[in-house]
Amino acid sequence: MPELPEVEAITRSLRPLVRGRRIRCAHIFHPIATKPQSPAQLAQLARGCRILDASRRGKYLLLPLDRGLLEMHFRFDGQLIWFRSASELLRRANQSLDGVHVDVALELDKGVLGFADQRHFGRVHYWPSLAACPSLRSLGPDAISPQCTTSFLHERLSSSRRPLKEFLLDQSRIAGIGNIYSAEALWHACLDPRRRANSLSRKDSAKLHKAIVSVLHRALECCLHPAPDFRDPRWWFQGIEKVLRAYQREGLPCRRCGHAIERIEQGGRSTYCCLHCQK
Repeated sequence: MPELPEVEAITRSLRPLVRGRRIRCAHIFHPIATKPQSPAQLAQLARGCRILDASRRGKYLLLPLDRGLLEMHFRFDGQLIWFRSASELLRRANQSLDGVHVDVALELDKGVLGFADQRHFGRVHYWPSLAACPSLRSLGPDAISPQCTTSFLHERLSSSRRPLKEFLLDQSRIAGIGNIYSAEALWHACLDPRRRANSLSRKDSAKLHKAIVSVLHRALECCLHPAPDFRDPRWWFQGIEKVLRAYQREGLPCRRCGHAIERIEQGGRSTYCCLHCQK
């Protein structure tokens, strides 16, 4: 699942392709991708708009327009695909032979941006403004924003009785952290994911804040080298596994104490940790 580092890398790589381009029309191949909005609504409102920039909030990719905003959420398997032209899109999209799955495509005055999620969890929406987007209104501060200081994190932790892992996954508390990087941050901070958030001292909170920032920036560097290649539909982020210390390392020795990494379940999701040195 794309988390803050992956979406940030996508945003930076996409920006030079789309900034300043005008949307000629929107092709909606799978209407489920725009729910609960109707495909006709998105296509009508996006047509003729100029893309001012590409930006990110938490795990959301945003395309600010001269009239409104396009918001994209990749959920589990969403990705972007770039086509040279509308003819290439129509020749390759959703065809049985040499086909590329595409849910929504924005035909620009130069090139076509496709949004794809074969499991159909990802979404593309149009909003008249940032303030009108309900998903963004509910987000907490971005995990690597200046607002998310050590003091801010400690204040948020102190007001919650939830287990640390569940706290970090709550996007209304802090935006951008998912299952992978929450496990990694807690490993680096030597904190048990089952520990209650309000049990952390200021020193513990400072350790966790440092771990979050370090893990996310290190992952972002991996995601940018190599940078996303939207022209290759088979491309995906490489090398992240080299920096992981806990996630999906069940049974392997902890790189700090040597005891086996364990997988436990929290909130219906897998959590990876070293229960020997994470306290």
